[in-house]
Amino acid sequence: MEAFDKGLDKVVTALAYLASAFIPCIFTMIVIDVSIRTIGITPPLFTSSIVEYGLLYIAMFSAPWLVRQKGHVAIEALVSILPSGVQLTLAKFMYLICGLSALLFSYFALELFIDAAQSGQLDVRGVDMPYWGQFLPMTIGFFLVSLEFLMFLLGLRHYYSYDLSEVKDEV
Repeated sequence: MEAFDKGLDKVVTALAYLASAFIPCIFTMIVIDVSIRTIGITPPLFTSSIVEYGLLYIAMFSAPWLVRQKGHVAIEALVSILPSGVQLTLAKFMYLICGLSALLFSYFALELFIDAAQSGQLDVRGVDMPYWGQFLPMTIGFFLVSLEFLMFLLGLRHYYSYDLSEVKDEV
């Protein structure tokens, strides 16, 4: 299972780097679009569509990495005062709920992806783009998020630290 987790880490990290590479591209496109608009020339129509798709890909490709790095918000104050057995039970329950939820979202996104790919529908805005392009990152991202929570559920890692030393120092 550890070999699978290492492989998953490589995939998740690669997608996070890809998402990070999209950010300067989007920034550059927006600056160019605004600059062209400022000097009175009509900017390209595709900028808004590409930026919207890019933001979706950034969010979905970085989400599994955020789960792996424990970057999502978790409030541990109440749970930290519970006995360790209860903490572990609650953590496993949350891993299960989060993993199943992400898997369910991935399944629905996959159904929408397949339907859009079979229909050949286009997303017609500033530029015609295949409609399935909206559902591909959701299918991949949510599936990888569910695998990350599965790794927590199997005990390979723990999401919660239950360390309130920084809070106690402030009180």
